Amino acid sequence: MESKALAVFAAAGSAALLLTALGFQYIGGLAPCHLCMWQRYPHVWAVLIGLAVTMLPRRWLIALGALGPAISAGVGIFHTGVERGWWPGPSSCTGSSSALSGLSGSDLLATDTPVNLVMCDQVAWSLAGLSMASWNAIASLILVAIWVAAWRSADPRKLL
Repeated sequence: MESKALAVFAAAGSAALLLTALGFQYIGGLAPCHLCMWQRYPHVWAVLIGLAVTMLPRRWLIALGALGPAISAGVGIFHTGVERGWWPGPSSCTGSSSALSGLSGSDLLATDTPVNLVMCDQVAWSLAGLSMASWNAIASLILVAIWVAAWRSADPRKLL
């Protein structure tokens, strides 16, 4: 397969992951936590790079495209570790006491504004024993492999 086609295929994979996450959020009612959101942004990067590759198929641009799913996979692996209790997550979404220490009693009991706090260390959905973060990491690593295949098949003379 041609390098441009592989890059576009990988970018389409990132777009599919984003659409799936948005579907779970807006149709399925599963609000994302902070780490879930951090896994999405690199896929946006990969989609934009994929669009750029259609106009300017350069090896360096294809290499940049691989960074998106690679970063998302890294965050997904970290998130999986937080969910499984292998290591602590960010205090902003794991319910640690330090995250609540700056709030007064009235702030904690206030009901005038709805709070949609989603905990990063709680699995909201799983399939075959793997959470969405785990599945994102797996899919993202596959996309990295496709980006690398695109880079390897690109004409080495088209560096710039």
